[in-house]
Amino acid sequence: MPYPHGKFRYKVEIDGLEAGGFSEVTGFDASIDVIEYREGDMVTTPMKIPGLKKYGNITLKQGLATSRVLYDWITAGITGAVDRKTLTITLLDEEEAPAASWQVINAWPTKYTAPDFNATSSEIAIETLEIAHEGMTRVS
Repeated sequence: MPYPHGKFRYKVEIDGLEAGGFSEVTGFDASIDVIEYREGDMVTTPMKIPGLKKYGNITLKQGLATSRVLYDWITAGITGAVDRKTLTITLLDEEEAPAASWQVINAWPTKYTAPDFNATSSEIAIETLEIAHEGMTRVS
């Protein structure tokens, strides 16, 4: 019987290029709103009809290094047109081979958070990028 995969080994690609190491990737989910409908002569519970499809924003966290790729991506959107890209998030197995993969389409940064600073702390400086998108597909 195969064992489930750990969630600590993964990679993120933006438009097919490795985006660097991330300490955390959260929030990629999908949901369908429920519309309840009842006519006046219905004696039972209301009908439930599928409504809008929604996708949660994805949050990427990484240790601050010399790369400005994430910061430059949101800055481009603030100063001009938003640059939509395709993100691929791949869960890796013990041999670093792809175990499962999700493709996120029309992704663009909606919020950048610089790290907090504290002279009495010995933690890594973490930058955060929140990404909106228009859909995700599990491709493997």
